[in-house]
Formats: sequence, C-alpha cells, structure tokens
Amino acid sequence: MECCEERGITVTTEDLDCLDSGQFLNDVIIDFYLKYLLLERAPGPLAERCHVFSSFFYKQLTRRDTVSPLQPLRARDRRHQRVRTWTRHVDIFNKDYLFVPVNHKAHWYLVVICFPGLEQAQHEEWSGPAGVEANGGKRKCQPQASTGPSPEASNPKLQNGAGAFGQRRCIVSECINCELTGCTSSIYNSVCNVTGLSSLCRPCILIMDSLKISYHESIYKLLRDYLHVEWEVRRGTRRDFTVDSMKASHCTVPLQDNSSDCGLYLLQYVESFLQNPVVHFDLPLRLERWFPRQQVWRKREEIRSLVMELHGHHGNGGSSCR
Repeated sequence: MECCEERGITVTTEDLDCLDSGQFLNDVIIDFYLKYLLLERAPGPLAERCHVFSSFFYKQLTRRDTVSPLQPLRARDRRHQRVRTWTRHVDIFNKDYLFVPVNHKAHWYLVVICFPGLEQAQHEEWSGPAGVEANGGKRKCQPQASTGPSPEASNPKLQNGAGAFGQRRCIVSECINCELTGCTSSIYNSVCNVTGLSSLCRPCILIMDSLKISYHESIYKLLRDYLHVEWEVRRGTRRDFTVDSMKASHCTVPLQDNSSDCGLYLLQYVESFLQNPVVHFDLPLRLERWFPRQQVWRKREEIRSLVMELHGHHGNGGSSCR
C-alpha cells in the first residue's frame, strides 16, 4: 500500500496492526497521515506555508556520534550535518509553520516551529470574516506596534478569564464557520462587526504534548541550534536564534486519558492546526478545548479506512495522496 507523491509511503499489514485499540502508532502511520493531511486536507495556500518533517528527522538530529569526526566541529554543526540534506529542496525560512513529530522514550509529541524567517514579532491586521481568505494566503505582517491598548483590553467582548487568546481564537473560529455556513448566531453578529483586530505573528517554538511532561527544555536549545546553522548554510549570513528572539512555549492542549493514544493526539494537533490555524500567537497558547476527545477516539478507524481506500484506488490504477 502506498501514499503516492514524489516518494510514496508504503503501509504494510504490520503497520495497520498498530491501529488496533491499545497499540502505539509507529513512525510509518505517523508519517503517512501527516503527509496525507498536508497534501489532501490543508487548504492549498496554507499547505504552501507549511513543512512537515519526517518522524526520523529529530531522531537523526539527536543521534549520538559513534566515531570521532575527522574535523573538529561545534556540536551543533555536527548535528546539522546529519540532517543537512533533509531540506535541500525547501527553504524552511520561507515557511510559516514547521511541524516536527518527536518520539521520546516511546512517547509521541509535536513540536511546531512558527515563523522561523521572522526576526521579531509582527502584527497582521485582521478584519473578521473578510480577512479569512487573506489569512489563508500569503502572510502580510507589519512591524509590531508598541503603543496603544490591545484589542482585548479595549473591547470587553474579547475578554475571557481563561485568557484573551483562547477567547479570540474561539471568536475567529465562530466567524469563519458562520461565514461558511451562513448562520446568524449572536456571537457572529456581535463580534464579526468589530474592526481593528490584529493577529500576532511571533517567531516561536511550540510544544504540544498530550501528557503533562516537563523534559522539553533540551529540545528548545537543540532546535534553536539547528535553525542557527541552517540559516548560515541557507542564507550565508549569521543570525542568532536566542531565547528572546525565538521564544519557547508549552501549549495547553487536550490531554490523552490512557497510555497509548499519544500518537493519535499528535496527529489531531496537526489536523486541527491545519483546519483552524492559530491566528494570534500571544503565548502561552490555551487550546485545551481545541477538539473533543471523541474525535481522537475515532481516529484509529478513520486512518485504517483511509489506508484501505487509498490502497483500493492504487490497486485499480488510480493515484492517491497526489
């Protein structure tokens, strides 16, 4: 079974077995579904602004050297050399979102590197439903204003005890959904007429983990180091990715209620991000009500059905994931 594009991902019967209840997803299923999401489910303009790394990327980046290097190199240069060919066909600094699936001690979680090409936070004007199409296309950011109250502070309709970002995101989501469905809910009518909103584009590294685990500090440094060397190689200039210029944050996201669904949650985080992108990166992000848990419970059978459907098309001479 293959998901066909430039290079297909072969899914075997053994890979499908990990979709059984209580089983951990393996790297093949993770890579297959992430590729499917980007190629088939993400809106075209948004997909062009995203890059999904293979599940082997982080494993290769952090692999221990078994032999001494022939030339003395900085540790971050040695790490970069292991994965330098992974981006030979893509300039990641032209992307808005880089998705990095990570498996650490048999536990899957997601890293999202946002706006790696920006050197400082920038504001983008947001005008409600009229801005949905623009937000899905090319980014049009302006330097961040340093004066004046925030939209949330000046408009009580945007305030929420759980955090202004969470409410703003719900409002934008309602606006998008109402525009598409034609509904006239009170939320839509009262909020979508508000003008002067802006989304915040902030260079940052986000962790989305379905378990409350605190061992992520090292990954922030490793990825900042990777970006530092990749910039030098790709752009030929020096740029420091520091804790101030590339902030790190652990997002509040829906959590798993068992020991085996971490991979499913990783996939759902990406799917939700692509279907309803974050528009305001005011850290930390509060996404605990991003999707219902029942949506994750259905994911094993959804992926299995998708693989079988694509296999049927491929077997009949059709193409899949193209």
